[in-house]
Amino acid sequence: MEDAEIKTAARRLLEKLGAGGLSLDAVAREGGLAVADVEAVFPHRDDLLTALVVDAYNESASAMEQADRAASDSGASAGARLLAVTRALRQWSFANPAEFTLIYGSPVPGYHAPQDTVPPASRTPAVLAAIVRSALAAGELNPPRRAVPGPPLLLPAAVELFGGVPEAPFSDIVERGIVLWSNLIGLLAFQVFSRTHDSVRDQSAFFDFAVAVAAEGIGLVVPVGEGTD
Repeated sequence: MEDAEIKTAARRLLEKLGAGGLSLDAVAREGGLAVADVEAVFPHRDDLLTALVVDAYNESASAMEQADRAASDSGASAGARLLAVTRALRQWSFANPAEFTLIYGSPVPGYHAPQDTVPPASRTPAVLAAIVRSALAAGELNPPRRAVPGPPLLLPAAVELFGGVPEAPFSDIVERGIVLWSNLIGLLAFQVFSRTHDSVRDQSAFFDFAVAVAAEGIGLVVPVGEGTD
């Protein structure tokens, strides 16, 4: 049996019950499959969860990467590229709310993501980092009004993903990029989980505006008001 059939049934369960309701028995019932057949592909629930997590990270990152290639090929500025990739992630998130919740919602009780999930999870910040690097190289970043105080706050993996620490006045750009990334995911969580619907009239336009405001923290100008969905 191919894992695609099992994962399709598991995704239906995610939509109905959330990750906490996922079990191999439940997936087998949902898909009309024998439990033994499911266990032959995914011996434990956590194996199946990991496969779903990896797929969600890869699919969402692929949407961003495709959007960035299209924007880059059209000669877009770094700010326009950032808007394109964040819009792509937003579109994926609304189209796949269960998968978005799986990777960015509350932790699944009893599940600890293995190292296998790290490379797929790194693809999203890698897209953002590539855009920031390009903006820095093209002189499209405005220097920050104040530097992050104290010594660098970074782990080596973050520095490696960005490709090193730039010289002043952009020596804290990686920290600022992490702020941008976390703001983006928080913004998406608010929109996917309908936290802004009681206060915002135009969700798409507000998303663009919020991305532009967050990008100011890294000195990048994002064009807004162009082709909101």
